Amino acid sequence: MQKQLLYRCCALPIALYGFQLWFYNKAPISYHMKILNKMQRRAAIWILGVFKTSPLEGMKALAGIIPIRFHLHKIAKRSQIHSFKLPDNHILKNLLNNAPPQSKSPNSHNIGSLTDRQKALTKGHLIDTSIKSHGIFPSFSPLDPEFFPGRHIIDNFSNHFSFNLVNKEKGKNNKKTRAQELNKIVLINSLSPLSAIMITDASIKNDIATSISHVHSANQPLIKTVHHTSFVTTTEVELVAIRCGINQACSLNNVSKIIVVTDSIHAAKKIFDSDVHPFQIHSAAILSKLWKFFNSNESNSIEFWECPSKIKWRFHDDADKDSKSLSYTSPPVWKTTSPR
Repeated sequence: MQKQLLYRCCALPIALYGFQLWFYNKAPISYHMKILNKMQRRAAIWILGVFKTSPLEGMKALAGIIPIRFHLHKIAKRSQIHSFKLPDNHILKNLLNNAPPQSKSPNSHNIGSLTDRQKALTKGHLIDTSIKSHGIFPSFSPLDPEFFPGRHIIDNFSNHFSFNLVNKEKGKNNKKTRAQELNKIVLINSLSPLSAIMITDASIKNDIATSISHVHSANQPLIKTVHHTSFVTTTEVELVAIRCGINQACSLNNVSKIIVVTDSIHAAKKIFDSDVHPFQIHSAAILSKLWKFFNSNESNSIEFWECPSKIKWRFHDDADKDSKSLSYTSPPVWKTTSPR
């Protein structure tokens, strides 16, 4: 374990220092990869203390070392994201400016001053970063006012929200019991104009995520909200679905109770997580809505009910079918952030 830690913390950073100079799109990297694969093989043999004739892939798995190509892709993506977190007056930010220059200055060196043909012929890490800049958006917001001390909703309105999880100890009758509980909740609240029942679901196909929410309320037509995003995680798209549904439910008149039924209860818990996590921009938007909702009336509340997809509950199954039938077949030109 100590050898593996030493290799990852000391040997790899030294070997890959300045990798951006040779690891970019369409660059000839076969020679570099050959050397790095040899290095990883020797490291795996040293960590495990096995014979030199042992298969490489098996040694990497046992030693806890990911293939060097995947590791390079990971740190290259992180390097690209880091470039967009630099201050606006940083020289790299000036070079990555893809907008055409406003004046024909001979000293203009940004990427926007290049023609399309020049961009196609130019190779390098900065060009790759500029091309992939559409996939980078601010989902991380640690200084949002919703996370300030004294503003945490979990401290101010702890009795206004609750989570109802599936009891995993019930065994075979678990599915039937949960379906009966959800049917009872719908029966009790569907006739009340003060309640809104929200069912959310999401699906991902060909890197295109479809999030959908169904909002049911008495004397109101069914409200369906559909949003498409690309290159996002399952947790993020589930959180987007919950965000859209809560926005719609809070906009209904005289609603004092919101019931959220979701198959991703872990995503719902991220809303009230004040620690640093990559979905903070969605959590902050939901918390802002809930803060106003709870402040408007002391009796207002929200409940989160877990509904695993495998129980095939009819209302959640309808949302699941919609998320799959309304999915995109081809990716959009740019990444779509979640709705404001």
